[in-house]
Amino acid sequence: MSSGDQELVERAREFAVRAHKRIDHRRKYNKQPYDVHLRAVAEHVASVTDDAEMVAAAWLHDTVEDTPATFRDIEDAFGKGVANLVSELTDVSKPGDGNRAVRKAIDRAHLARASARAKTVKLADLIDNCSDICRHDRRFAKVYVVEVRALLEVLEEGDPGLLRRARKEVTKCAQRLGFEADAVPLGSVEELSLPASGFSQQRVMRLFSEAFTAKDIAEPLRSFDVAADAAEARVALEDAGLVRAGVRSDGTVIGFLLTEELGEGRCGHYAREFAPDQILPADASLSDVVHILTKHHSCYVSFLGGVDGIITRADVQKPVARMWLFGMITMLELSVTERIRETWPDGSWHEGMSRGRLEKAEALMEERRRRGQSCDLLDCLQLGDKAQLLIRDDALLAELGFYSRSAARQVIKELESLRNNLAHGQDIVTHDWAQIARMTRRMESSIASLAR
Repeated sequence: MSSGDQELVERAREFAVRAHKRIDHRRKYNKQPYDVHLRAVAEHVASVTDDAEMVAAAWLHDTVEDTPATFRDIEDAFGKGVANLVSELTDVSKPGDGNRAVRKAIDRAHLARASARAKTVKLADLIDNCSDICRHDRRFAKVYVVEVRALLEVLEEGDPGLLRRARKEVTKCAQRLGFEADAVPLGSVEELSLPASGFSQQRVMRLFSEAFTAKDIAEPLRSFDVAADAAEARVALEDAGLVRAGVRSDGTVIGFLLTEELGEGRCGHYAREFAPDQILPADASLSDVVHILTKHHSCYVSFLGGVDGIITRADVQKPVARMWLFGMITMLELSVTERIRETWPDGSWHEGMSRGRLEKAEALMEERRRRGQSCDLLDCLQLGDKAQLLIRDDALLAELGFYSRSAARQVIKELESLRNNLAHGQDIVTHDWAQIARMTRRMESSIASLAR
Protein backbone atom coordinates (compact mmCIF):
# COMPACT_ATOMS: atom_id res chain seq x y z
CA MET A 1 0.00 0.00 0.00
CA SER A 2 1.05 3.57 -0.57
CA SER A 3 1.56 5.89 2.40
CA GLY A 4 -1.83 7.48 1.61
CA ASP A 5 -3.55 4.09 1.67
CA GLN A 6 -1.89 3.17 4.95
CA GLU A 7 -3.01 6.49 6.42
CA LEU A 8 -6.63 5.77 5.39
CA VAL A 9 -6.55 2.35 7.06
CA GLU A 10 -4.99 3.76 10.23
CA ARG A 11 -7.64 6.49 10.46
CA ALA A 12 -10.36 3.88 9.99
CA ARG A 13 -8.83 1.75 12.74
CA GLU A 14 -8.69 4.69 15.15
CA PHE A 15 -12.25 5.75 14.31
CA ALA A 16 -13.66 2.23 14.79
CA VAL A 17 -11.77 1.52 18.01
CA ARG A 18 -12.87 4.87 19.46
CA ALA A 19 -16.53 4.40 18.44
CA HIS A 20 -16.83 0.92 19.95
CA LYS A 21 -14.84 1.83 23.05
CA ARG A 22 -17.13 4.81 23.69
CA ILE A 23 -20.02 2.41 24.37
CA ASP A 24 -17.77 -0.18 26.04
CA HIS A 25 -18.59 -2.67 23.29
CA ARG A 26 -16.98 -6.03 23.96
CA ARG A 27 -16.82 -9.47 22.42
CA LYS A 28 -19.82 -11.43 23.55
CA TYR A 29 -18.14 -14.44 25.12
CA ASN A 30 -14.67 -13.52 26.32
CA LYS A 31 -15.36 -9.82 27.12
CA GLN A 32 -12.38 -8.66 25.11
CA PRO A 33 -12.60 -5.16 23.60
CA TYR A 34 -14.55 -5.36 20.35
CA ASP A 35 -11.61 -4.18 18.28
CA VAL A 36 -10.12 -7.68 18.73
CA HIS A 37 -12.78 -8.88 16.28
CA LEU A 38 -12.33 -5.87 13.99
CA ARG A 39 -8.59 -6.45 13.81
CA ALA A 40 -9.10 -10.12 12.92
CA VAL A 41 -11.49 -9.21 10.10
CA ALA A 42 -9.16 -6.51 8.79
CA GLU A 43 -6.22 -8.91 8.83
CA HIS A 44 -8.20 -11.55 6.92
CA VAL A 45 -9.06 -8.96 4.26
CA ALA A 46 -5.51 -7.59 4.10
CA SER A 47 -4.23 -11.14 3.51
CA VAL A 48 -6.01 -11.29 0.14
CA THR A 49 -5.97 -7.69 -1.11
CA ASP A 50 -4.11 -4.40 -0.82
CA ASP A 51 -7.33 -2.43 -1.48
CA ALA A 52 -7.16 0.19 1.28
CA GLU A 53 -10.89 0.97 1.14
CA MET A 54 -11.72 -2.70 1.72
CA VAL A 55 -9.39 -2.95 4.70
CA ALA A 56 -10.79 0.32 6.09
CA ALA A 57 -14.33 -1.04 5.65
CA ALA A 58 -13.29 -4.19 7.50
CA TRP A 59 -12.38 -2.06 10.52
CA LEU A 60 -15.62 -0.07 10.18
CA HIS A 61 -18.07 -2.83 9.17
CA ASP A 62 -19.98 -2.89 12.49
CA THR A 63 -19.62 0.79 13.38
CA VAL A 64 -22.94 2.02 11.99
CA GLU A 65 -24.88 -1.02 13.20
CA ASP A 66 -23.55 -1.01 16.77
CA THR A 67 -22.45 2.53 17.66
CA PRO A 68 -23.95 6.04 17.37
CA ALA A 69 -21.95 6.68 14.16
CA THR A 70 -23.95 7.02 10.92
CA PHE A 71 -23.24 6.45 7.24
CA ARG A 72 -22.83 10.21 6.83
CA ASP A 73 -20.15 10.21 9.55
CA ILE A 74 -18.31 7.47 7.66
CA GLU A 75 -18.61 9.32 4.35
CA ASP A 76 -17.39 12.61 5.86
CA ALA A 77 -14.39 10.91 7.41
CA PHE A 78 -13.41 8.40 4.71
CA GLY A 79 -15.25 9.22 1.48
CA LYS A 80 -18.08 7.66 -0.48
CA GLY A 81 -16.13 4.54 -1.45
CA VAL A 82 -15.66 3.36 2.13
CA ALA A 83 -19.15 4.53 3.14
CA ASN A 84 -20.71 2.52 0.30
CA LEU A 85 -18.85 -0.61 1.39
CA VAL A 86 -19.97 -0.16 5.00
CA SER A 87 -23.54 0.37 3.77
CA GLU A 88 -23.40 -2.89 1.80
CA LEU A 89 -22.14 -4.68 4.93
CA THR A 90 -24.79 -3.26 7.27
CA ASP A 91 -28.03 -5.20 7.84
CA VAL A 92 -31.11 -3.53 6.39
CA SER A 93 -33.87 -5.52 8.10
CA LYS A 94 -35.88 -3.77 10.79
CA PRO A 95 -37.03 -5.31 14.09
CA GLY A 96 -40.65 -5.08 12.96
CA ASP A 97 -40.05 -7.01 9.73
CA GLY A 98 -40.68 -10.33 11.45
CA ASN A 99 -38.91 -13.11 13.30
CA ARG A 100 -35.24 -13.94 12.98
CA ALA A 101 -35.69 -16.14 9.88
CA VAL A 102 -37.56 -13.38 8.04
CA ARG A 103 -35.04 -10.70 9.00
CA LYS A 104 -32.08 -12.86 7.99
CA ALA A 105 -33.68 -13.53 4.60
CA ILE A 106 -34.00 -9.77 4.04
CA ASP A 107 -30.38 -9.16 5.00
CA ARG A 108 -29.23 -12.07 2.84
CA ALA A 109 -31.00 -10.56 -0.19
CA HIS A 110 -29.27 -7.24 0.56
CA LEU A 111 -25.85 -8.94 0.57
CA ALA A 112 -26.66 -10.81 -2.63
CA ARG A 113 -26.78 -7.43 -4.39
CA ALA A 114 -23.53 -6.22 -2.80
CA SER A 115 -20.25 -5.77 -4.65
CA ALA A 116 -17.59 -8.47 -4.74
CA ARG A 117 -15.44 -6.21 -2.54
CA ALA A 118 -18.10 -6.07 0.17
CA LYS A 119 -18.68 -9.82 -0.08
CA THR A 120 -14.97 -10.41 0.55
CA VAL A 121 -15.15 -8.36 3.77
CA LYS A 122 -18.27 -10.25 4.82
CA LEU A 123 -16.51 -13.58 4.32
CA ALA A 124 -13.73 -12.40 6.62
CA ASP A 125 -16.36 -11.39 9.20
CA LEU A 126 -18.06 -14.80 9.01
CA ILE A 127 -14.78 -16.68 9.45
CA ASP A 128 -13.97 -14.94 12.72
CA ASN A 129 -17.54 -15.00 14.05
CA CYS A 130 -18.13 -18.65 13.21
CA SER A 131 -14.97 -19.73 15.01
CA ASP A 132 -15.81 -17.65 18.10
CA ILE A 133 -19.46 -18.69 18.35
CA CYS A 134 -18.74 -22.38 17.82
CA ARG A 135 -16.20 -22.39 20.64
CA HIS A 136 -18.36 -20.60 23.19
CA ASP A 137 -22.08 -21.05 22.49
CA ARG A 138 -23.21 -24.47 21.28
CA ARG A 139 -26.87 -23.52 21.54
CA PHE A 140 -26.69 -20.49 19.29
CA ALA A 141 -24.00 -22.05 17.08
CA LYS A 142 -26.57 -24.51 15.75
CA VAL A 143 -28.62 -21.55 14.60
CA TYR A 144 -25.67 -19.61 13.29
CA VAL A 145 -24.03 -22.26 11.14
CA VAL A 146 -27.30 -22.92 9.30
CA GLU A 147 -27.67 -19.19 8.61
CA VAL A 148 -24.06 -18.93 7.45
CA ARG A 149 -24.52 -21.90 5.13
CA ALA A 150 -27.33 -20.01 3.38
CA LEU A 151 -25.36 -16.76 3.40
CA LEU A 152 -22.35 -18.35 1.71
CA GLU A 153 -24.55 -19.12 -1.29
CA VAL A 154 -24.81 -15.38 -2.06
CA LEU A 155 -21.15 -14.60 -1.29
CA GLU A 156 -19.55 -16.64 -4.06
CA GLU A 157 -18.34 -13.48 -5.82
CA GLY A 158 -16.10 -12.75 -2.85
CA ASP A 159 -12.44 -13.75 -2.65
CA PRO A 160 -12.13 -17.48 -3.53
CA GLY A 161 -9.58 -18.13 -0.79
CA LEU A 162 -11.72 -16.61 1.95
CA LEU A 163 -14.79 -18.40 0.56
CA ARG A 164 -12.99 -21.76 0.92
CA ARG A 165 -11.89 -20.86 4.45
CA ALA A 166 -15.43 -19.83 5.41
CA ARG A 167 -16.91 -23.07 4.08
CA LYS A 168 -14.26 -25.08 5.91
CA GLU A 169 -14.99 -23.19 9.16
CA VAL A 170 -18.72 -23.88 8.87
CA THR A 171 -18.13 -27.57 8.20
CA LYS A 172 -15.70 -27.86 11.11
CA CYS A 173 -18.12 -26.10 13.44
CA ALA A 174 -21.04 -28.32 12.39
CA GLN A 175 -18.95 -31.45 12.94
CA ARG A 176 -17.92 -30.23 16.37
CA LEU A 177 -21.60 -29.74 17.21
CA GLY A 178 -22.45 -33.20 15.92
CA PHE A 179 -24.72 -32.39 12.97
CA GLU A 180 -24.55 -31.66 9.26
CA ALA A 181 -25.26 -28.00 8.49
CA ASP A 182 -26.60 -28.89 5.04
CA ALA A 183 -29.10 -31.30 6.55
CA VAL A 184 -30.92 -28.67 8.61
CA PRO A 185 -33.56 -26.70 6.65
CA LEU A 186 -33.17 -22.95 6.83
CA GLY A 187 -35.88 -21.47 9.03
CA SER A 188 -36.28 -24.60 11.14
CA VAL A 189 -34.05 -23.28 13.88
CA GLU A 190 -35.64 -21.89 16.98
CA GLU A 191 -36.10 -18.14 17.27
CA LEU A 192 -34.14 -16.65 20.14
CA SER A 193 -36.10 -13.88 21.85
CA LEU A 194 -37.09 -12.45 25.18
CA PRO A 195 -39.39 -14.79 27.10
CA ALA A 196 -42.98 -13.60 27.23
CA SER A 197 -44.99 -14.01 30.39
CA GLY A 198 -48.64 -14.26 29.45
CA PHE A 199 -51.16 -13.60 26.68
CA SER A 200 -52.50 -10.37 28.14
CA GLN A 201 -48.98 -9.08 28.71
CA GLN A 202 -48.01 -9.95 25.16
CA ARG A 203 -51.08 -8.20 23.80
CA VAL A 204 -50.41 -5.05 25.83
CA MET A 205 -46.79 -5.03 24.67
CA ARG A 206 -47.79 -5.31 21.02
CA LEU A 207 -50.53 -2.69 21.28
CA PHE A 208 -48.19 -0.29 23.05
CA SER A 209 -45.50 -0.69 20.41
CA GLU A 210 -48.04 0.11 17.68
CA ALA A 211 -49.66 3.07 19.44
CA PHE A 212 -46.86 5.53 18.68
CA THR A 213 -45.79 6.02 15.08
CA ALA A 214 -43.46 8.06 12.89
CA LYS A 215 -46.07 10.73 12.17
CA ASP A 216 -46.30 11.52 15.89
CA ILE A 217 -42.77 12.98 16.00
CA ALA A 218 -42.11 13.95 12.36
CA GLU A 219 -41.54 17.56 11.36
CA PRO A 220 -42.71 19.01 8.01
CA LEU A 221 -40.00 18.70 5.35
CA ARG A 222 -39.23 22.03 3.73
CA SER A 223 -38.36 21.54 0.05
CA PHE A 224 -37.06 23.43 -2.99
CA ASP A 225 -37.52 22.83 -6.70
CA VAL A 226 -34.54 21.42 -8.60
CA ALA A 227 -34.38 24.70 -10.57
CA ALA A 228 -34.33 26.92 -7.46
CA ASP A 229 -31.21 29.01 -6.78
CA ALA A 230 -29.05 26.99 -4.37
CA ALA A 231 -27.42 30.01 -2.72
CA GLU A 232 -30.83 31.52 -1.95
CA ALA A 233 -32.04 28.18 -0.63
CA ARG A 234 -29.02 28.02 1.69
CA VAL A 235 -29.77 31.46 3.13
CA ALA A 236 -33.41 30.49 3.70
CA LEU A 237 -32.43 27.23 5.42
CA GLU A 238 -29.80 28.90 7.60
CA ASP A 239 -32.31 31.57 8.64
CA ALA A 240 -34.73 28.79 9.63
CA GLY A 241 -32.01 26.85 11.46
CA LEU A 242 -32.42 23.82 9.17
CA VAL A 243 -29.59 21.56 8.02
CA ARG A 244 -31.62 19.43 5.60
CA ALA A 245 -34.40 20.01 3.07
CA GLY A 246 -36.15 18.14 0.31
CA VAL A 247 -35.59 18.73 -3.39
CA ARG A 248 -38.56 18.57 -5.78
CA SER A 249 -39.01 17.68 -9.45
CA ASP A 250 -42.44 18.25 -10.98
CA GLY A 251 -43.83 18.79 -7.50
CA THR A 252 -42.57 15.50 -6.07
CA VAL A 253 -39.74 15.24 -3.52
CA ILE A 254 -37.05 13.08 -5.13
CA GLY A 255 -34.14 13.55 -2.75
CA PHE A 256 -32.66 15.83 -0.12
CA LEU A 257 -30.27 18.74 0.27
CA LEU A 258 -27.67 19.43 2.94
CA THR A 259 -27.51 23.12 3.80
CA GLU A 260 -23.73 23.09 4.23
CA GLU A 261 -23.23 21.79 0.68
CA LEU A 262 -25.31 24.41 -1.13
CA GLY A 263 -23.40 26.96 -3.20
CA GLU A 264 -23.66 28.46 -6.67
CA GLY A 265 -26.06 27.04 -9.24
CA ARG A 266 -29.36 25.19 -8.97
CA CYS A 267 -30.59 23.02 -6.13
CA GLY A 268 -30.81 20.00 -8.41
CA HIS A 269 -27.01 20.03 -8.71
CA TYR A 270 -26.71 19.34 -4.97
CA ALA A 271 -29.50 16.75 -4.68
CA ARG A 272 -28.69 13.57 -2.76
CA GLU A 273 -30.69 10.39 -3.29
CA PHE A 274 -32.59 8.85 -0.41
CA ALA A 275 -31.06 5.60 0.78
CA PRO A 276 -33.40 2.63 0.13
CA ASP A 277 -33.97 2.18 3.85
CA GLN A 278 -34.23 5.89 4.72
CA ILE A 279 -37.96 6.39 4.00
CA LEU A 280 -40.75 5.10 6.23
CA PRO A 281 -44.55 5.28 5.95
CA ALA A 282 -46.27 7.61 8.40
CA ASP A 283 -47.66 4.68 10.40
CA ALA A 284 -44.26 2.99 10.89
CA SER A 285 -43.38 2.13 14.48
CA LEU A 286 -41.00 4.27 16.48
CA SER A 287 -38.77 1.21 16.75
CA ASP A 288 -38.32 1.33 12.98
CA VAL A 289 -37.59 5.06 13.25
CA VAL A 290 -34.86 4.39 15.82
CA HIS A 291 -33.43 1.65 13.61
CA ILE A 292 -33.05 4.05 10.68
CA LEU A 293 -31.66 6.86 12.84
CA THR A 294 -29.00 4.46 14.08
CA LYS A 295 -27.66 4.33 10.51
CA HIS A 296 -28.61 7.75 9.13
CA HIS A 297 -28.70 11.30 10.45
CA SER A 298 -32.29 11.63 9.26
CA CYS A 299 -35.34 9.53 8.51
CA TYR A 300 -37.89 10.69 5.92
CA VAL A 301 -41.61 10.09 6.29
CA SER A 302 -43.99 9.34 3.46
CA PHE A 303 -47.55 10.65 3.59
CA LEU A 304 -49.98 9.62 0.81
CA GLY A 305 -47.15 8.44 -1.40
CA GLY A 306 -44.96 11.53 -1.16
CA VAL A 307 -42.08 12.36 1.19
CA ASP A 308 -43.37 15.21 3.35
CA GLY A 309 -41.80 14.70 6.78
CA ILE A 310 -38.41 14.38 8.42
CA ILE A 311 -37.24 12.92 11.72
CA THR A 312 -33.80 13.36 13.31
CA ARG A 313 -32.40 12.03 16.57
CA ALA A 314 -33.33 15.33 18.20
CA ASP A 315 -37.00 14.44 17.64
CA VAL A 316 -36.57 11.40 19.90
CA GLN A 317 -36.32 13.95 22.72
CA LYS A 318 -39.97 14.93 22.14
CA PRO A 319 -42.54 14.07 24.83
CA VAL A 320 -44.27 11.44 22.68
CA ALA A 321 -41.04 9.53 22.04
CA ARG A 322 -39.95 9.83 25.65
CA MET A 323 -43.33 8.50 26.79
CA TRP A 324 -42.99 5.58 24.38
CA LEU A 325 -39.49 4.72 25.64
CA PHE A 326 -40.57 4.95 29.26
CA GLY A 327 -43.52 2.72 28.47
CA MET A 328 -41.29 0.15 26.76
CA ILE A 329 -39.14 -0.05 29.86
CA THR A 330 -42.28 -0.36 32.00
CA MET A 331 -43.49 -3.23 29.78
CA LEU A 332 -40.13 -4.90 30.25
CA GLU A 333 -40.36 -4.51 34.02
CA LEU A 334 -43.86 -5.98 34.07
CA SER A 335 -42.60 -8.97 32.11
CA VAL A 336 -39.70 -9.44 34.51
CA THR A 337 -42.05 -9.22 37.49
CA GLU A 338 -44.40 -11.82 36.01
CA ARG A 339 -41.52 -14.14 35.23
CA ILE A 340 -40.34 -13.98 38.86
CA ARG A 341 -43.84 -14.94 40.03
CA GLU A 342 -43.85 -17.90 37.63
CA THR A 343 -40.36 -19.06 38.62
CA TRP A 344 -40.83 -18.71 42.38
CA PRO A 345 -44.61 -19.08 42.93
CA ASP A 346 -44.05 -19.74 46.64
CA GLY A 347 -42.40 -16.34 47.08
CA SER A 348 -39.00 -17.82 47.85
CA TRP A 349 -37.36 -15.28 45.53
CA HIS A 350 -36.70 -13.08 48.54
CA GLU A 351 -34.00 -15.52 49.71
CA GLY A 352 -31.75 -14.12 47.01
CA MET A 353 -32.10 -10.51 48.17
CA SER A 354 -29.90 -8.64 50.60
CA ARG A 355 -31.44 -7.51 53.85
CA GLY A 356 -30.92 -3.87 52.91
CA ARG A 357 -32.74 -4.14 49.58
CA LEU A 358 -35.61 -6.02 51.22
CA GLU A 359 -35.95 -3.37 53.92
CA LYS A 360 -36.25 -0.65 51.28
CA ALA A 361 -38.93 -2.65 49.47
CA GLU A 362 -40.77 -3.29 52.74
CA ALA A 363 -40.74 0.41 53.59
CA LEU A 364 -42.14 1.28 50.16
CA MET A 365 -44.82 -1.41 50.45
CA GLU A 366 -45.88 -0.07 53.82
CA GLU A 367 -46.13 3.47 52.44
CA ARG A 368 -48.15 2.36 49.41
CA ARG A 369 -50.55 0.34 51.52
CA ARG A 370 -50.96 3.31 53.85
CA ARG A 371 -52.17 5.25 50.82
CA GLY A 372 -54.64 2.51 50.00
CA GLN A 373 -52.71 0.99 47.10
CA SER A 374 -52.85 -2.74 46.50
CA CYS A 375 -49.36 -4.23 46.18
CA ASP A 376 -47.05 -6.93 47.44
CA LEU A 377 -43.35 -6.96 48.26
CA LEU A 378 -42.28 -7.95 44.74
CA ASP A 379 -44.09 -4.95 43.27
CA CYS A 380 -41.99 -2.69 45.46
CA LEU A 381 -38.59 -3.89 44.29
CA GLN A 382 -36.56 -1.74 41.94
CA LEU A 383 -36.17 -2.88 38.31
CA GLY A 384 -32.52 -3.64 38.94
CA ASP A 385 -33.37 -5.81 41.95
CA LYS A 386 -35.92 -7.79 39.94
CA ALA A 387 -33.58 -8.32 37.04
CA GLN A 388 -30.80 -9.43 39.37
CA LEU A 389 -33.12 -12.15 40.68
CA LEU A 390 -33.70 -13.54 37.20
CA ILE A 391 -30.07 -13.64 36.17
CA ARG A 392 -29.14 -15.67 39.26
CA ASP A 393 -30.70 -18.66 37.48
CA ASP A 394 -28.42 -20.07 34.75
CA ALA A 395 -31.34 -21.34 32.65
CA LEU A 396 -33.12 -18.01 32.80
CA LEU A 397 -29.89 -16.17 32.05
CA ALA A 398 -29.49 -18.18 28.84
CA GLU A 399 -33.18 -17.86 27.96
CA LEU A 400 -32.90 -14.09 28.23
CA GLY A 401 -30.07 -14.23 25.71
CA PHE A 402 -27.18 -13.23 27.98
CA TYR A 403 -23.82 -14.96 27.85
CA SER A 404 -22.74 -13.89 31.34
CA ARG A 405 -24.07 -12.21 34.46
CA SER A 406 -21.71 -9.31 33.97
CA ALA A 407 -23.18 -8.65 30.52
CA ALA A 408 -26.70 -8.82 31.95
CA ARG A 409 -25.77 -6.44 34.77
CA GLN A 410 -24.40 -3.96 32.25
CA VAL A 411 -27.68 -3.99 30.32
CA ILE A 412 -29.63 -3.55 33.56
CA LYS A 413 -27.43 -0.61 34.51
CA GLU A 414 -27.95 1.02 31.11
CA LEU A 415 -31.72 0.54 31.27
CA GLU A 416 -31.90 2.10 34.71
CA SER A 417 -29.77 5.02 33.50
CA LEU A 418 -32.05 5.52 30.50
CA ARG A 419 -35.16 5.41 32.66
CA ASN A 420 -33.69 7.89 35.13
CA ASN A 421 -32.78 10.28 32.32
CA LEU A 422 -36.28 9.95 30.91
CA ALA A 423 -37.89 10.55 34.30
CA HIS A 424 -35.79 13.64 35.01
CA GLY A 425 -36.06 15.22 31.58
CA GLN A 426 -32.38 14.71 30.78
CA ASP A 427 -30.80 14.38 27.33
CA ILE A 428 -31.37 10.81 26.15
CA VAL A 429 -29.74 11.05 22.74
CA THR A 430 -26.15 12.10 23.44
CA HIS A 431 -25.37 9.38 25.99
CA ASP A 432 -28.16 6.80 25.72
CA TRP A 433 -28.54 6.31 21.96
CA ALA A 434 -26.79 2.93 21.74
CA GLN A 435 -28.91 1.60 24.60
CA ILE A 436 -32.10 2.97 23.03
CA ALA A 437 -31.25 1.19 19.79
CA ARG A 438 -30.45 -2.11 21.52
CA MET A 439 -33.55 -2.00 23.72
CA THR A 440 -35.95 -1.29 20.87
CA ARG A 441 -34.40 -4.03 18.71
CA ARG A 442 -34.76 -6.53 21.52
CA MET A 443 -38.32 -5.56 22.39
CA GLU A 444 -39.54 -5.48 18.79
CA SER A 445 -37.91 -8.82 18.04
CA SER A 446 -39.81 -10.32 20.96
CA ILE A 447 -43.07 -8.75 19.82
CA ALA A 448 -42.54 -9.99 16.26
CA SER A 449 -41.89 -13.52 17.51
CA LEU A 450 -45.34 -13.57 19.14
CA ALA A 451 -46.97 -13.45 15.72
CA ARG A 452 -45.41 -16.73 14.56
